[in-house]
Amino acid sequence: MLYRVFIFGLLILLSCNSHLSAAQQAPFPSYTIQEVASGLNFPWSLAFLPDGSLLVTERTGKLARISHDKVSAPITGLPTDIYVKGQGGLLEVVLHPNFASNNWVYISYATGNDDQNALRVMRAKLIGNKLVEQQVVFTVTPFKSTPVHFAGRMAFLPDNTLLITSGDGFDYREDAQRLNSLLVKIIRINDDGSVPTNNPFVTENPDSPSNYVFSYGHRNHQGLLFDSKRNVIFSNEHGPDGGDELNIIQAGVNYGWPVITQGLDYIGSRISPFTEYPNMQQPRLDWTPSIAPSGMAVHQGHLFSELNGDLLVSVLKFKEVRWLHMDGLNVVGQTSLFKELEQRVRDVRVHPDGSIYILTDSENGKVLRIIPSEDI
Repeated sequence: MLYRVFIFGLLILLSCNSHLSAAQQAPFPSYTIQEVASGLNFPWSLAFLPDGSLLVTERTGKLARISHDKVSAPITGLPTDIYVKGQGGLLEVVLHPNFASNNWVYISYATGNDDQNALRVMRAKLIGNKLVEQQVVFTVTPFKSTPVHFAGRMAFLPDNTLLITSGDGFDYREDAQRLNSLLVKIIRINDDGSVPTNNPFVTENPDSPSNYVFSYGHRNHQGLLFDSKRNVIFSNEHGPDGGDELNIIQAGVNYGWPVITQGLDYIGSRISPFTEYPNMQQPRLDWTPSIAPSGMAVHQGHLFSELNGDLLVSVLKFKEVRWLHMDGLNVVGQTSLFKELEQRVRDVRVHPDGSIYILTDSENGKVLRIIPSEDI
């Protein structure tokens, strides 16, 4: 159902205070914003099903299925141990690459209580509007005592292994440099939760946490994708006060937090004297001041084909989607989109046809679809 239509032509070409050279970019085409669904309680993630419907997580503990712009009854069979507090709750939903034949859906969520909580990943088969054959495939350890910075984004690689981002819990920054902790890492597991034998820090000890580590030195990375055209992994992460980052993720690499950062602590003090250090990777792009990046997508499709190969980042702080103009692996410009909505944007996804879907971050959150104006 079409609830409301917006038509705007406004965009802002940023001056790129993120250390980018000025560049003339083609303007974003004329577009229309359609409301697909509303009344969602802090929607966090969206997945496209093969039948054309959508799965949308609500952080407060529901999984909605949206068909023909109508929200179905909540899907049953969700985890019974979801911890909803602060930034915790039901987070990401992704489909197995072979979903059409195996029906596996993967869900990340916070579990535990105020004293002991963690990020957990469950998989289950989606049959109709029911999740069945539930299996916990991963839990981040050690548990923590803060209800924030869970991270929780996931992305499948071509070999059907699954990447999972784990955050720093705000108070556990030192764990970012410790391979015996699964906090503040990108984790890589097989689709059944087992350890891939070619992970970079596999040891002879089957119980070693490092077996699961793919990369480290992160903070709170809420954007993650595999770009099949470039054959690279992109991630974005929240810095403290400044120092938000876009990174290209490689196995075994140290991304530096908290030893190197462009950001300050929230009270204005320096976190580290270093902005670079030997054997620590610099970000592909630094956002200072912070923009609070969240979801991320690479554009492909016949709609808005001008964007093909470029990145889209949902931005919480400035209430927009950030269009990153790419030249190969380099960001050569940025454009601010959809600011007229005046809504925090939690996630952005690109439909196979090229239309853009966004989730607004509020207790009356919405699913919005952006299409070219001429396609109405």
